[in-house]
Amino acid sequence: MEIARAAAGLFAARGLKATRAEDIAQAAGIAPRTFYRYFASKEEAVAPLYAAGAQRWAEAVREAPPHLTLPEALEHAVRQTLTPGVGISSASWEWVRTLIRLASASPALGKVWAEVCHASEGALGEVLRERAARTAAGLDNVAEAVGSAEPAGSAEPAGFAGSAEPATQLGEPTPRQRFAAAVAGAAVRVAVESWAATDHPPNGRGGPAELALRNLEAVRRMEWREPE
Repeated sequence: MEIARAAAGLFAARGLKATRAEDIAQAAGIAPRTFYRYFASKEEAVAPLYAAGAQRWAEAVREAPPHLTLPEALEHAVRQTLTPGVGISSASWEWVRTLIRLASASPALGKVWAEVCHASEGALGEVLRERAARTAAGLDNVAEAVGSAEPAGSAEPAGFAGSAEPATQLGEPTPRQRFAAAVAGAAVRVAVESWAATDHPPNGRGGPAELALRNLEAVRRMEWREPE
């Protein structure tokens, strides 16, 4: 991560074109050959910083209270990771703005950003699979308890959604979970990119958190659960 921070600092101070891989290595206190042991290009050096933000977002969804619905868990995660002072500081958001702007101006750096976003979708899909599996297990336990306490033929408890899909049981996200991860990931990515293109502060209505919440609100009515 030290190499990534050194690269980001140089990109922000000098610009992408004026920064060489050798400059990043020197700023990080390593030899150029060590730099190329980890990264194939200077642009790839900031990938860990992009990935760290994406990882915080996926982890926040994973750690959201289990009683929350999926849309509620996604909104909870947005507040935890995109609100200045809760996820990262306002000063750090200015670094984010710079890195996103550089990605929009450089095809090579834009490719790194796109690859991280794609990987983030996969990670979020795994998180959605885990939440669905935990929810299904909890509902199964409720069904067993109700079944042992009520006469045969009694109705299922309210909100019972059935067992997990076979793909979930096998440990891979279902197509619906992958789609949900792509939609949620796009809602956050577009919010961050839209904010970065402006001079708005990172908090308030024009900040990334509020923009992401509005994007998620726009798709809240979609069917997030597996089809029957």
